[in-house]
Amino acid sequence: MLLNRSSGKERWRVRPDGPDKVTGKLAYLTDRTTPGMLFGRVLRSPYPHARILAIRTERAKQLPGVHAVLTHADIPGLNGYGIAIQDQPVLCWDRVRYVGDTVACVAAESALLAEQALALIEVDYEELPIMDSPSKAMAADAVKLHPKGNILHQTEFARGDIGEGFANCVHIVEETYISPRQMHTYMETEGGLFVPEADGRLTVHSPTQHGFMDRLQLSRITALPETAIRILSSPIGGSFGGKDELNVQPYGALLALKTNRPIKIHNSRQESVRAGLKRHPMTITMKTGMDGNGTILAHQVLITADTGPYATLGAEVLHFATEHVIGPYRYGTLDVQSVSVYTNNGMSGEFRGFGGNQAIFALEGQMDRLAEACGMEPWAFRLLNMRKPDDPGPFGHPIAPTDGARQVWDATAASPLWQEKQQVQRFTSSEPWLHTGIGAAFIMHGAGLGAGIPDPAGGRLVLAGDGVIEAHFGYEECGQGLLASLELMLIEQFGFASTDLRLIIGDTDAVPDSGSTTASRATTMMWKSLQKLRSPFISGLLGAAAELLSLPEEGLRVGEGGIWRKGEASEGSGILLLSYKALADGAAGRDIRAETKFAFPTTTFPRSGAHYLYTFAAVVVKVEVNTLTGRVHVLEQYHAVAAGPVVNPQGYLGQIEGGSIMALGYALTEEALMHEGRYLTTNLDNYFIPTIKDANGTVHVEAIEELPEGDDYGPRGVGEIGSVGVAPAILAAVHDATGKRLNKLPIDPLELLERPTFMAKAVMDL
Repeated sequence: MLLNRSSGKERWRVRPDGPDKVTGKLAYLTDRTTPGMLFGRVLRSPYPHARILAIRTERAKQLPGVHAVLTHADIPGLNGYGIAIQDQPVLCWDRVRYVGDTVACVAAESALLAEQALALIEVDYEELPIMDSPSKAMAADAVKLHPKGNILHQTEFARGDIGEGFANCVHIVEETYISPRQMHTYMETEGGLFVPEADGRLTVHSPTQHGFMDRLQLSRITALPETAIRILSSPIGGSFGGKDELNVQPYGALLALKTNRPIKIHNSRQESVRAGLKRHPMTITMKTGMDGNGTILAHQVLITADTGPYATLGAEVLHFATEHVIGPYRYGTLDVQSVSVYTNNGMSGEFRGFGGNQAIFALEGQMDRLAEACGMEPWAFRLLNMRKPDDPGPFGHPIAPTDGARQVWDATAASPLWQEKQQVQRFTSSEPWLHTGIGAAFIMHGAGLGAGIPDPAGGRLVLAGDGVIEAHFGYEECGQGLLASLELMLIEQFGFASTDLRLIIGDTDAVPDSGSTTASRATTMMWKSLQKLRSPFISGLLGAAAELLSLPEEGLRVGEGGIWRKGEASEGSGILLLSYKALADGAAGRDIRAETKFAFPTTTFPRSGAHYLYTFAAVVVKVEVNTLTGRVHVLEQYHAVAAGPVVNPQGYLGQIEGGSIMALGYALTEEALMHEGRYLTTNLDNYFIPTIKDANGTVHVEAIEELPEGDDYGPRGVGEIGSVGVAPAILAAVHDATGKRLNKLPIDPLELLERPTFMAKAVMDL
């Protein structure tokens, strides 16, 4: 259910996609089937790094029931893909660079036959040295994984003389922070249905966060015009960034075109683990100094990211991390050096938070250590060094004016959980091996793709022939509540009823290109689009109605069900003058629509990735540490979020809660372990995601809705920010409980084991 607070009234509304989801009727894209379809499978490399000497497919092709066996020689267009850099082969021909690399693909009449065909493909490999860490890949004698070497991208930012800054410091803190390779663990693994049409076009039913980018990439690979490819990209059973890049789509498309039959591909969980994107593991070394009063004078950072074998958006993730290791604080001098390194490990790429999680984990850990070094209360230390409302962004670039940082700081300082931390006698337990602590972290998170990256937006409203008002947007519903938010915006901003509306998203044949459903941008862009569409669309409706009714346009208004006389209510006292169906019938031949195209607001600062809009948040957590087992249990969370007006209250709460649960795993249990380029973690039986038992602590969310005067950018997305600050807050709470400062995620229980004094005494007595 949704809470709609329009017109000062609280009204419960059914989420548009809710009934089908809770009853199981909703057909996700990987659920689709069609008569006559074949089953597709791909052959992946068994080696992290090897030269391909020969590929023999004759035996597989001769197997009855096999309709196609494709290798690199069968690709009509570009044998490569990647949103930013097309360096990942669709089908490898000279060498493989990780255990997920694809060498061949097959289509057969059953999944079993397809697997048998894969087993009959013979590939001769010559194993090559494995670059299984950034340090090994950056060594002078390292084997080059790509023609230009093993560095995907480097970036830096400096301000002032860092040496002089440290020379003036009274306290200096140095620490290295290590973050893990985390899996998205979406419930719906990668897959789809690929259908060749009678007119030569190709229809792709496959979960993705950017249908138009998929269309562009598949056009390059198949050598089909973009207009010959239709992408249906909603609904998605979870993505969190992991389906932003192509996965199985090239193979399904190529096999469908080769066989002229529909192709069904759906990765097993094990296949998804092996080939899917993961969060970038990063090592972040910080050296930060301050004067005797706690003012930060120097901040030096080195970020090393393991991007795996290919680029996808590794450079862009690095830009985001570089920006956010500076974050919402002021520094006398700065020196940030960052590098993203190719290795033979698993693919790293887009993930909820996009490099911000790693950056804030390190930055907030550093802030706590600095506060301790100068003897200040940690929240007061942050306020002393926090940005002011008119300060520029982290790179010194122009941003939208905001006092979100102070709003969040004030709300957090006044929160019951933080007030509880200030009590001298806080925690008592009859079980002395249980220690309780409270910690907090501050978050600044950029919205949108950032400067230098095309970031289109826009939408369309249409009065359809059947009298239903259609809203067309090129976004995808991946569980974040986008459809519910769009419906509520249309109800609140236009006065329509939910029954007046038809929401059309995720179909490249039917919607405009609104940009990617990523980077906390969709809510803002839908809201901004509707603001731009409101006047022309209402004018079109009222103009047509005025002609049909022979009444002055200025005396009419739109409302629930149709056209009303201005000043009369939609319910009770008023009389509906003209239904939308009657308007559509009467205005037949008159196209009543409005469309807008624009770009996401961005800074004019000429630095790739710098952001213009920022959301601020803070999280306070209360934990219980069992020093007999080393396990940490989160008892309570408080989130203060300054993201502008709340469009969809339940969706807002759901995003913060969902992000925080994902962050619990990041902090406490989740790591996709690798050894010599091979996954030790191969399935969910040895990769531990939080369950409802782990997430049963209370979560309080305080939404700070006020925006500065003149800010017309509307609500900011909250799909990412709830996942960013929980891990450093947990580590701060663990320190409060045990006195131990940790610097690596996920927390190793061995670090927290203690022999309680009562147990030591018992041993001594024996």
